Amino acid sequence: MDLRLESTERAGWAVLEVHGEVDVATAPRLREHLLRVVNDDNHRIVVDLLGVDFIDSTGLGVLIGARKRVRSHDGELRLVVADSRILKVFAITGLDQIFPISPTLDLATES
Repeated sequence: MDLRLESTERAGWAVLEVHGEVDVATAPRLREHLLRVVNDDNHRIVVDLLGVDFIDSTGLGVLIGARKRVRSHDGELRLVVADSRILKVFAITGLDQIFPISPTLDLATES
C-alpha cells in the first residue's frame, strides 16, 4: 500500500497527517518528511495516524527518532491514534508511555 503525507499547521503545532501503511518500504519517506518539518524549525509536532492501517517496527523507529530530534530542541512530538489495532502496537511496545497519544487532533493540539 502507498503512503500519503500531508502537512498543515494548527494552533501553533505542525501537523503531519499520515495515511496508509508505515512499514519498511514506506518508513524512509516518513523519516524524510519529519526531518524536513523539524529542520524548518517546527519543534511542536503532531503526527496524526488516524489514516494508518498498519505500522511496523521500522515505522515505530522513525517516530522514536523524530521524538529524540524534537526533544533536543526542547520541543514535543504528540500522536493521534484511535484505531485499537494501532493503539495495541504502542501498548505492547511500551511506547504509549513515551508518546502523548490522543484520540483526536483537537485534543492533541490543545496546549
